Amino acid sequence: MANQDTHVANRTAPLVREHRGSAREGPRERLLAALPVTERRLSLNGVQTAVLEGGDGPPIVLLHGPGEYAAKWLRVIPNLVTTHRVIAPDLPGHGASEMFDTRPDGDRVSGWLDDLIECTCPIPPVLVGQILGGAIAARFASERSERLAGLVLVDTLGLSEFQPTPAFGLALSEFLSDPTEHTLDRLWSRCAFDLAALRRGMGEQWEYVREYALDRARTPSAQAALHSLMEQFGMRAIPPATLACITVPTTLIWGRYDLATPLTVAREASARFGWPLQVIEDAGDDPPMEQPEAFLKVLRAVLEAPTGREISL
Repeated sequence: MANQDTHVANRTAPLVREHRGSAREGPRERLLAALPVTERRLSLNGVQTAVLEGGDGPPIVLLHGPGEYAAKWLRVIPNLVTTHRVIAPDLPGHGASEMFDTRPDGDRVSGWLDDLIECTCPIPPVLVGQILGGAIAARFASERSERLAGLVLVDTLGLSEFQPTPAFGLALSEFLSDPTEHTLDRLWSRCAFDLAALRRGMGEQWEYVREYALDRARTPSAQAALHSLMEQFGMRAIPPATLACITVPTTLIWGRYDLATPLTVAREASARFGWPLQVIEDAGDDPPMEQPEAFLKVLRAVLEAPTGREISL
């Protein structure tokens, strides 16, 4: 349940931290320094949560994937803030956010997201969730569609049981059990369609992303949070009857070469629920990072056609 008293306290005295990069800062600070956002910490359903905010206009909330953090949207935030109010939190236990003090069941996480919307969005936002963030977003929308203006699920988990290809599953298992630069690179080679091109496109920011990912993967509390949220939201399929309760306009965006949740899963969901499916070429499971221009083109079409069923590209 939402903690209304906490909302009031946080709204009146938010902790805002502006970032300016320096040689002494770590990878997180360097990533934030390049983004047109401010960071503040909010207590959301009892969880101290790091939240990035920037821009003006209709609100859009971005939920990242497992083991990631809000700044992973670094290749699309600068564009989105030109027309929208962008809100991007670190999921509980991820990035700089704390974790629930008890097992994060569906009600507690939905309460956390409901608090985030109440604290940051003056009108219902478009909710964009990727991978684990997508599974959380879909469950939330099935219960509280009236809180949203639209739902965008990007290579999301939860539409089927998590059954990655054997090569992806092996790389994921090796990284989680022994997070090294080598195992991270191997996992990324399964996540991306063209890892070399991704590295070239991101330049020095790639090294910050890599360094911060290793830092979080080597932090026991972050690992525990990752496993807990994946067990609760990412591993199992959301029952079709639950997904059918989503009444807000919904769109699927998928990388054609996603090895974690293949495109066939998205096609089946699109056919079953009538959700438009947009496929990003030359992308694995992270189109916002690997093909940001193509992802933004599709996302902007969704934002400009809130019914979600009349997208024209």
